[in-house]
Amino acid sequence: MSPSMTRATPLAVRTVLAALVLGLVAGCGTVATRTAPAPEPVVQSPVIAEASQLARDAAGQAGTERTRTEARIDTLLSQLDDETLAREAAAMPEGDPLYNYAGRALLRRGLPLPRPFDRVQWQFDAGNRPPADSDGYRPPMRLAVLLPLSGDLATAASPVRDGLLAGYYGERRRRPEITFIDTHGTAGGTLSAYDRAVAGGHDFVVGPLGRDEVDALFGRGTLQVPVLALNRGTVAPPAGNASFALSPEDEGVAAADYLLDRGARRVLAVGGESDTQQRAIASLRERLAERGGVVTDVVGSRTEDFSVFAQKDGGVDAVFLAVRGEDAHGVVPKLAMAGLAGKPRVATSQLLSGTGNAEEDSVLDGIAFPTIAWNNRSIRGLPGVESAAATLPTAKGGGARLFAFGFDAWLLTAYLEHLALSADGRVDGATGTLRIDGFGHVQRTPAWSTFIGGRQVPLAGAER
Repeated sequence: MSPSMTRATPLAVRTVLAALVLGLVAGCGTVATRTAPAPEPVVQSPVIAEASQLARDAAGQAGTERTRTEARIDTLLSQLDDETLAREAAAMPEGDPLYNYAGRALLRRGLPLPRPFDRVQWQFDAGNRPPADSDGYRPPMRLAVLLPLSGDLATAASPVRDGLLAGYYGERRRRPEITFIDTHGTAGGTLSAYDRAVAGGHDFVVGPLGRDEVDALFGRGTLQVPVLALNRGTVAPPAGNASFALSPEDEGVAAADYLLDRGARRVLAVGGESDTQQRAIASLRERLAERGGVVTDVVGSRTEDFSVFAQKDGGVDAVFLAVRGEDAHGVVPKLAMAGLAGKPRVATSQLLSGTGNAEEDSVLDGIAFPTIAWNNRSIRGLPGVESAAATLPTAKGGGARLFAFGFDAWLLTAYLEHLALSADGRVDGATGTLRIDGFGHVQRTPAWSTFIGGRQVPLAGAER
């Protein structure tokens, strides 16, 4: 067919169609026309409509105001069942301010994302990094680690440092040049230490460790070199930065989800007076409220008689223990006397503190508690817990948890791009399964353990 024929074809078709229409009009007194039905209007659920407006509001808020708004968004999304939440999230266009909240809710329920989180100002090519390996491994070129290597916090920082170095030296592929900067020994503290890292040409920073230090650094807003903070304060990570924490709040959330998934809605909380214990109880209460549960009472660990709390109207479905192991030894028999021995009992990881004698610890049998995955399974690049403890003093006892935390900080440094840009991005770390939400917070799914015969054992089927 010649070019001229190709151009003429549309005109010919229009001519034939016009003739057919004229013939129909001439042969009929009237012409029946059929109007296509109007499309059904898209009706947005009231829950999604309210949450969408709040998400738009939150984008312009900060501090306590934003925290309250985001809590209300989480509460609204918790009203949706899994199928509805997944469907609504999948329907949200890119850039919808509600998507990152909906995606975070999906992660917390152990559900897949329909697409990656919406990211802005995330850069992974600083320092001319080589392309990622097939498993997503793409560490920085020059890494600075900000830790208090002297002073009061050095005891906590040492196992974190050694765990990070265990991961670093256990990797056979390309590794970055690494520099440790003492935030306690640096004039000007954490902010000056960060500035030193930037001036030194580092393209990624891990740390700081203290909550106030994290707030001070993130309070600067835009940061020249991206940061993986090793704590979570009140200031959200600026775009392109992340935070990783072993926080009591996360354990409270994990405990609430564990109980809710097993049908427990009314939970009696027993806790000590420490800040860590009270924060775990507060997050448990908030999480239960988001998903339709309630803390019936918060009772001190020195309470002698729990009967009055067990016999309240509505009853008690489960017990949450935010206490140390040595305190739990005395609390658990009193719970049994109040008729609560057969109820599900969940504790924080503090339950391990003061344990180690199987005869004494047998009273703790059946209590579920979150723990580091390193206790329950082998971790690539790490020796077993007992083997590490025999070699490194910082991996012994309570230090094992911080050692695992430091190891995972290395993994996050090397796999951050994979986690941030993949819909199914995850890393099985020493502290648990790691993902990162749309706001830069690392979401950790812990392993679960219990006591049997006074000995800690993995709790099969507990991970979501």
